[in-house]
Amino acid sequence: MALKATLSRPLAAYVAHRYQRWMQDPVGTQQRVLTSLLGAGSRTAFGHDHDFRAISDAAGLARQVPVRDYEALRPYLDRVQAGEADVLWPGRPLYLAKTSGTTSGAKYIPLTRDSMPNHINGARDALLHYIDYTGRSQFLDGRLMFLSGSPELELVNGILTGRLSGIVNHHVPAYLRRSQLPSYATNIIDDWETKLDHIVEETLGQPMSLISGIPPWVQMYFDRIVARTGKTVKEVFPDFGLFVYGGVNFEPYRKKLFETIGGPVDSIETFPASEGFLAFQDQPGNPGLLLLLDAGIFFEFIPAERFFEDNPPRLTIGEVELDQQYAVVLSSNAGLWGYSLGDTVRFVSRFPHRVVVSGRIKHFLSAFGEHVIGEEVEQTLREAMRQHHEVEVVEFTVAPLVSDDPAVPSRHEWLIEFAQPPRDTAAFAAALDAGLRQRNVYYDDLMAGNILAPLQLTALSSGTFQRYMKSQGKLGGQNKVPRLSNDRILADGLMAV
Repeated sequence: MALKATLSRPLAAYVAHRYQRWMQDPVGTQQRVLTSLLGAGSRTAFGHDHDFRAISDAAGLARQVPVRDYEALRPYLDRVQAGEADVLWPGRPLYLAKTSGTTSGAKYIPLTRDSMPNHINGARDALLHYIDYTGRSQFLDGRLMFLSGSPELELVNGILTGRLSGIVNHHVPAYLRRSQLPSYATNIIDDWETKLDHIVEETLGQPMSLISGIPPWVQMYFDRIVARTGKTVKEVFPDFGLFVYGGVNFEPYRKKLFETIGGPVDSIETFPASEGFLAFQDQPGNPGLLLLLDAGIFFEFIPAERFFEDNPPRLTIGEVELDQQYAVVLSSNAGLWGYSLGDTVRFVSRFPHRVVVSGRIKHFLSAFGEHVIGEEVEQTLREAMRQHHEVEVVEFTVAPLVSDDPAVPSRHEWLIEFAQPPRDTAAFAAALDAGLRQRNVYYDDLMAGNILAPLQLTALSSGTFQRYMKSQGKLGGQNKVPRLSNDRILADGLMAV
């Protein structure tokens, strides 16, 4: 092994040991984080407005600080973006992370001097835990590829502004930067498909050992490698041994991705967001992601089924239960207070607290009262693919299909782009219906009462999702396709491209 791989092992052991200290006291750790946050926040306009000096615990936070999404917090965030100091966090942020919003257009999330280590160390520690757990560090001696947004930043009111992945790119340690691809010149290309062509040119012939990115965009890169060479990815990159991903559930992409790779590689799932690096897979093979309770973020959890109540319960880490759906609320050293992240999680273990990301609180399908969530449709699709093993899926989404005829029941429409379609489409659709009925009692009741008809399966032509995302200016980078919608906007857009 070369020097980087060798030196990483004692560092990995040290970091893993340090994590064990706070993992043994999650409640106390979170209280210490909250106390520190309130101390700093009391010196801000937000802290003054919400009487932070009267808050000492989670109950006080819930009493003084309502849950807000980006739009509700926007009066403060707009002041931060305008360059005003001491609004949400002492001073002004180092960066503003620009991200796409579903209802509010572009969102600008502050990244402060105190919150940046969360993003940098979270990604670093995910790799170090992998090294400590497996003993495999050779990937550090090869070339590392991060499919990300442009690192080009714009100065807005004295604050550097850009995509989170581009901002983080500026903080890659020097000892890794020499091994990193793509180059800066390629990374700043705006057009995703042009950028992808340049990435292929730069990586062919290189000893690629680690590849990271959102699965559908990594699949695009792999497809171009295969088309260019006529070989599997593993044949082109025999040193490729570690795939790091996050942002979407990997399972719908797993089969096609690994068939394209053409050989075994390890993988690490992460839970990054512009608002914070929240969790990572600390044990390969264990689907749970370790929640980072000692990284400047205080977590609250609202039972998903009660999220839209006027005054829902806000549970702390000591109050959560296994296998329940929770909406994530966070307060952080980025200056976000009682902030609704929009994601839902389910705890699969406690002590340590590990979660799986189950969906988006606003991405659910309940056009007919069925309350279907993203995790349910993803599990349903995965089971149907297991039964019909020939099926490969590129991308999918589910939408309501409301009947104009009162005598004809409405139904769900599954819009799926297949890499390999089912031999028996009707049987595959029936498997989807049966799987969703098994997982969702409301859907089962509506089907049993003939209020909903069996689902309609619509097979989309090759490249439909890519064409649609491109038409929306959301091809590549950190953009993701919603699994579920309560309207036809996405479905009709897919049918039109």
